[in-house]
Amino acid sequence: MVRWSLGLCLTLILVIGIGFIGFARHVSTLSTPDDPAPADAIIVLTGGLYRLDAGVNLLNSGKGERLLISGVNPSAGRDDLRAATGGDKRLFSCCVDIDHAALDTIGNAAESAKWIDVHNYHSVILVTNNYHMPRSLLEMRRLLRNAEIRPYPVVNTSLDDGSWLTKPDALRVIATEYAKYVAALARGMTGTTGTAAYAASSRID
Repeated sequence: MVRWSLGLCLTLILVIGIGFIGFARHVSTLSTPDDPAPADAIIVLTGGLYRLDAGVNLLNSGKGERLLISGVNPSAGRDDLRAATGGDKRLFSCCVDIDHAALDTIGNAAESAKWIDVHNYHSVILVTNNYHMPRSLLEMRRLLRNAEIRPYPVVNTSLDDGSWLTKPDALRVIATEYAKYVAALARGMTGTTGTAAYAASSRID
């Protein structure tokens, strides 16, 4: 029994280790598309550097009809976001929606699904950081079954040369995100996506 338990533990460690290396290599080689094809709309998940700028630039370039900024701090209003990105006031007034309700990636997916359903969109460009993209796509695709999701990863620091192994901050971020990704996969396997615990009310304006 001890041998069996020890063997199982070693196997799990090996599987997790191999999975982590594969995950790290994948996110470190993601790159921002130079000229993505236009979609019906754009969704930006807040929480990372340069995500907002990337989303507003895509909207300015005509890559989508509307932009949803999901997971905005309740204390930040439309004018605050416009000032932070240098966006055009008229563009923000007509074509930018702000979601204050989402508190995490599960909430982002739930609020995005509501927004897409209201506007009857069939394709969206999803903007978030490269390390956050796998989990974001996983959560989004659970709810956005009728919409094509096109990833637009934002890369703050190039790590495609494997330098994430020698940079403690990068290694910590990737390891943390990998743990969250594995947890999200486990929820899916058990049939618990986390959306049941999410508030049904929406605060998109």
